[in-house]
Amino acid sequence: MLALYDITPFTLLDYPGEMACIVWFAGCNMRCVYCHNPDIVKGKGKLEEEKLFAFLKARVGKLTAVVFSGGEPTLNAGLPALVKKVKAMGFKIKLDTNGTRPEALKKLLDEKLLDYVALDYKAPPERMEDITGSAKHDEPFRKSLGMLIEAAARGLAFEVRTTYHADLMTEEELSRIVRDLEKHGFKGTYYIQDIASHGDKTLGHIAKPVRRLAPEKLPKPKGFTIAFRNFPEEKKSK
Repeated sequence: MLALYDITPFTLLDYPGEMACIVWFAGCNMRCVYCHNPDIVKGKGKLEEEKLFAFLKARVGKLTAVVFSGGEPTLNAGLPALVKKVKAMGFKIKLDTNGTRPEALKKLLDEKLLDYVALDYKAPPERMEDITGSAKHDEPFRKSLGMLIEAAARGLAFEVRTTYHADLMTEEELSRIVRDLEKHGFKGTYYIQDIASHGDKTLGHIAKPVRRLAPEKLPKPKGFTIAFRNFPEEKKSK
């Protein structure tokens, strides 16, 4: 049973260079305090698979890609079969994931079902529980990170991203993420993205940050680029 929640019919932002829709999955194994999709995270599947395919059939030749997001899509055992059907329709596939289900991710990669993956690097290990609600997520995340870096070396489009709340995480902690990515041999773009909401619109009812990110405090990475996404003042890549 697929916990399909809803469809965003069109986006130019979520899959670089493609005209895409977003398929949202209900349910998540994390409880990130800044999450701006609490209804999706706590919700149940309400979209029938037949309606999804009716929508996609009507968009063949108009859209070029489908983004699977959530929630956490890899919690669904039926995800590979669904992705296979959608890919057979001619769409490129992007997966947004927290990386906590490396065995599910491996199946998708082994079957060459993914064209683009966005991996959420939530926090350094010592902050994982504070940010996501559990420290147990770090080990499986690291397996997924290594797996995706290897897949990217074989041609997979791959980004790493961290959602940032300046009062919840320091620049020193972000710097540790940068150094960890260097150690793992990450190539590509590491996105630091501003929180999308605050207050009652977030899972943890977090306040709007008082502090601002100071990008000049971050190290210049070796082998990849840091880019800043959705901040009020546009910041340059490092």
